[in-house]
Order: sequence, then structure tokens, then C-alpha cells
Amino acid sequence: MRSLLLVCTWMVATSLQAQSQPEVLMPVPKSIEWTNDPFRIPADFSVNIEGPDGLLNGSLGQYTQGFIQRLGSLTGYLKLPTLPTQQNAYAHLTISIELVSSVELGVDESYQLTVEGQGVQLSAATDIGAMRGLETLLQLVAYDAEGPYIRGVRIQDEPRFGWRGLLLDVSRHFMPVHVVKRTLDGMAAVKMNVLHWHLCDDHGWRVELKNSPELHEKASNGEYYTQDQIHEIVAYAAERGIRVMPEVDVPGHASAILTAYPELGSKDTTYALQIYAGIFDPTLDPTNEATYDRLQIVFEEMATLFPDGYFHIGGDENEGKHWEENEEIQAFMKEKGYADQHELQNYFNVRLQEILAPLGKKMMGWDEILDGDLPTSAMIQAWRGWIAEPENLPHARAARKGHQVVVSMGYYIDLLLPAESHYLADPMPVEGALTEEQAENILGGEACMWAELITPASIDSRLWPRTAAVAERLWSPVAVNDVASMYRRLEVMNRHLELLGLQHLSFADQYVRRTAVHAEDQATLRTLLGVCEPMKGYTRNTNGTLYTVNSPYNLFVDACTADASQALAFKQEVEAWIENGDPAAAEAIRSRCITWSNLKTDLEFFQRIPEGKALQTHLKGLVTLSQLAAQLTEPGAAENADLLEKAEAALEVYKTPQARTDLMLVPTVQKLLDHIKS
Repeated sequence: MRSLLLVCTWMVATSLQAQSQPEVLMPVPKSIEWTNDPFRIPADFSVNIEGPDGLLNGSLGQYTQGFIQRLGSLTGYLKLPTLPTQQNAYAHLTISIELVSSVELGVDESYQLTVEGQGVQLSAATDIGAMRGLETLLQLVAYDAEGPYIRGVRIQDEPRFGWRGLLLDVSRHFMPVHVVKRTLDGMAAVKMNVLHWHLCDDHGWRVELKNSPELHEKASNGEYYTQDQIHEIVAYAAERGIRVMPEVDVPGHASAILTAYPELGSKDTTYALQIYAGIFDPTLDPTNEATYDRLQIVFEEMATLFPDGYFHIGGDENEGKHWEENEEIQAFMKEKGYADQHELQNYFNVRLQEILAPLGKKMMGWDEILDGDLPTSAMIQAWRGWIAEPENLPHARAARKGHQVVVSMGYYIDLLLPAESHYLADPMPVEGALTEEQAENILGGEACMWAELITPASIDSRLWPRTAAVAERLWSPVAVNDVASMYRRLEVMNRHLELLGLQHLSFADQYVRRTAVHAEDQATLRTLLGVCEPMKGYTRNTNGTLYTVNSPYNLFVDACTADASQALAFKQEVEAWIENGDPAAAEAIRSRCITWSNLKTDLEFFQRIPEGKALQTHLKGLVTLSQLAAQLTEPGAAENADLLEKAEAALEVYKTPQARTDLMLVPTVQKLLDHIKS
């Protein structure tokens, strides 16, 4: 029933949009021309693939089969043929490619798509380009009184950047195979092409290694990927045109490695896996040759598991405390003439590059490794967006020095910032920071999902749909930057991703049904979820000590998401009214506020749940602020000193977080009040 409701909702939404230029595509293609010649989808819809022999048994054949199944789910034509063919010249969809490509950096992902009444033509230089086109085609499916159709269109498309990645941290909280695969499905849907797999950190090592078994036996708490599972995931990704790059984070973040091999540490102590968030002292000893011997063994075996040409060595957040305390390390630095720990870490990084190069791997690391004279063959992942003036931020410095660069500044999805903030963060440095030649060193970007506060159950709600906004920033032309349009299309993508099988919406529903039994209580919780958001950035987990890896992550704050839907709609209505005094916007504000102001705040179920008092405070804030907001849009509000004073006082009371969440009416009503007073 739920799936049917989702499909029906999607059909209504897409049919309404068909009357004007549709806002349904994400990422937006490079070139698009809408026509009035849609293709009506028949129940016997067929697909033919033209190109090299053997395509049906390869990745494109499998991907096309998945496309047909998803099309059947969208249209209700569940008896669509499940297999494409290479022998049907009269097929409704013809896919033409020139070659089967390796899954590697720089592959041609361009495609051309034409939809007209007579049929659909998709052509691409490579099978991976065709996969990208099939995802666009699915987003073009709509419905009207005559049935399902594909919007008429002519598209020429290619990505702006060749590196469009997602970092998935599986050390802080382990993510089972099915979660990783589901994440790859979402990535493919928005045309992302790199899974950066953060496989070890202070909280656990997650890879089975035959030649270094102590790592997964002693430092994983039993949660790791077998080599068969790794091969399975790498193959699953490749079938979707996605590379998988591993990260082994050294020399810092080494608690897990040193739990297995304490003799490699910079301090003679007992090591254990960490349970809190933060930066910890355990660090590999860069003066111990046994360190490099072990890393040689580890990297050699990892290289057989991950065929990608890049290997990430971490290198971040090493404060060097154990190096400073070690007399032998200090003597080594003096002998080498190293002035500080950065020069010592540069020595370590160069040694790692010498291990990786013969294995056919290009080394990549966080921007801390940029300090020193590291060869320019090393790629830099820029993440520290606060350490310098814009023209001298790490991505600009690295590109000027000749390093290839991937940018993650502005793309930390785990911080639960609004999609707008990620969308407006462009990978390119400020104008004038780079020459045209230097700018070519910026290869793209990566969204980052760090796992301190997520679990396999909640991860989808943290990743999606906001990661789609990052995907568009990395794929679409730089001129595609209309935030309002992005949010409208993000809501369409929200439904599209759930139909794909992602669970970003169902997690909150599970919380509601688990917490409240009666319909009125459930409705109240859903309203609160629509107006509250988790505390932003690192503020939720003060000093990293409010939670451990074993804390419950199924509370109200975990069910809340960034861009809370009702609060976002209210914000947009208020901004429209402030901008042009639109009477319709004022009426929408008052209508919404009347609904909120009539909510009951004395529900008995608040007394039965641990967070009840905090949630009741939020609910009282919602009722109070909505009443005030409605009055602030009335004529003469600016002269009503009593109203303005009440609004100021209420905002002061309800700006305090409750249950580690913020009531998102507060900043919007504050903006409304400031406008009235100006």
C-alpha cells in the first residue's frame, strides 16, 4: 500500500509539472531542449543495445535490465520484458555506444538523449555514459490521464568534473554490505562516480587481511568485510560505473592499527579502540622501520582487493603529541634536521609514496600532507576551509603547486547543514586564485559522511536527499545555481530515491510509530519532525563526549533531518513576503500558522517518553511563535510595540535547543521580526 501511495503521489506531482518547463532533473544536464513530443510508454516497451559484441552480458546489459525493472515499477507495467536485446531494430529505446570502458578516472561519461513520439534514442561514447543517460531517462517519466509517458526532450550532457565522490566512514560505525550497496544505488542515481571507503580509524579496522590477520581479529570487534564481500562490493560499484578507493588513515587516527600492532606505536603503552568522537594521540612511529614493513604488507594486499589507481593514506589531524614525548623520535628529528612534526610527517608520507608507486597506485591524502616537499604526483583532498584567506585555502595552494585536488570543503554532509550551503559551495577557488592551467588540477569534489553519530538504520536519512545537491554541483554547469529551483527538484528527487529503495524517509516514520501509539500523538510527532532539526556542525556532541559508539541513535534528534520540510516551506513563504510583500505569501503564512497555533500542547503521551518534556517545550514554542508570526504579517504590526516586545521575548525563550534539536521557526520568525522593525 505504501509503495502504491508513493507511486500515485509521484504521478500527480509529475503530471502537474508537465504543463510548464519541468523541474524534474537532478543533476541538470549541460544542454537541454524541451519539446512537445512525448513518448507514450507501451506495456510491451522494448530496449535494443547497439555496440560491441557481448554488451548484454556486461555491465550495461545488467544496468539496462535494472532500468527496465525500475521503469516497470514507475509505470505499473510489471510485465515489461526484463532483458534488453541486441537484435531488435524496432525497439522503443535504442542505446548506442562505441566502447566498453574501464571504471577509472577520466572515463567519458557524456551522452546524448532524444525523446520523441516515435521512440527514444540514447547514444554515448562508453557504456558508463549510457548508464548516466538511463538515470536521466528515468527522471523524465511522467503520468497523465492517458497513462505513463516520457517527456519530449533533446539533451546533450557531460559532467563538469570527473571526480564526483562520496566518502563513507565505516570505522566509527560499521555499515553492512547491504547498506553499502544501497548507498551505491543512490550514488548511481545522481551520477556520482567515486566511493571513498574510509576503512580504518581510531574506532575499528574493517578489512579482512590474510597477511595481517591481527588487524581484523583484534581491532574490529568482529565487524569487518571479508575479502569476498569486498570483491562483491567493488564489482557492484563497477557495474554502476563507480570506482571504489580505499583509505587507510595513517600516521594518526591509529588506535585500531596499534591495538593490533602496539609495537608500531610512538608510545610504549596499551592501546584500545576508541569509543568517543574526537582526535586522539595514538600515532605510528615514523622512525621505526617495522612500521614501513607492516604497511608494505598491508598495502600490497589491499592493492589486490581494490583495483582503482588511487590509494588514500589519510594523513589528517596528527597533533604529534606522542612524537613530542618520544626521546628517540626527537633525536631522529634532530639528526635529520627536521624543525617540526610537519617535516617528520612529510618524511613519513614520502616513504609511503615509495611503497605505493611500485604497486601502481597514486597516493592521495588530506590537505595536511601538503605541508612539505611532497612530490606533485600525490593528490590532495582539501577539507580545511577555515585556515587561510580564500585565495590561499588548501585547494588553491595545492593546485598552484601542481597537485591534483579533490575538494570536500563545504560538502560535509554529516554536519547536517541545509542543502543550500552545500549547493553554493563551488569546488573552484575564488576568481583569480589560479591560472587556467592550474585550475585544471581541480578534479572535482567529495561529499563526506563521517559516522560518529550515524548507524546503518539512520545513514540514509543523513545522506539523502542533500547529497544529490552536491552531486549536481559537481556535474552541472557552474551557472546552474538557482537555490529555489534546487529545492523544488530536490523534493522530486526525494521521492525518486525512495522508489529506488533508499530508506531516508522511512527512518522517521519508524521513530513515530515506535514512540507514539495514538493517531493524534503520531501526528504531533510528525509535525515536530517537520519543524525541528538536529543541532548543526559539531554542537550536538559537545566535546565529543555526550555519545559513544554504543549509544542509542534512535531518538528524536536522529529522526530529525536537515531542511525540515515544514520549517523550510515556512521560511520560503516568509522570504517571499519580505521580498515583495506578496499578499498570497502573507495568506499562506497565516494559514500555516493558524494550523500550528491550534495544536494541543498538553498531550498525555509526553509524560511517557524520555524526551517528552523537551518535545513539549518545542511544541509550545511552535504554537507561540506561529501565533506571533501570523500577527506580524498583519497591517500595522510595525506600530504594535506590545507585539514586537512579545515576539522578542518568545524568540529568546525558544532559541534554546531541546533534545539536541533546534526549533527552526526561531530564525525565520527572527527574520520576519527584523523586517517588520526595519
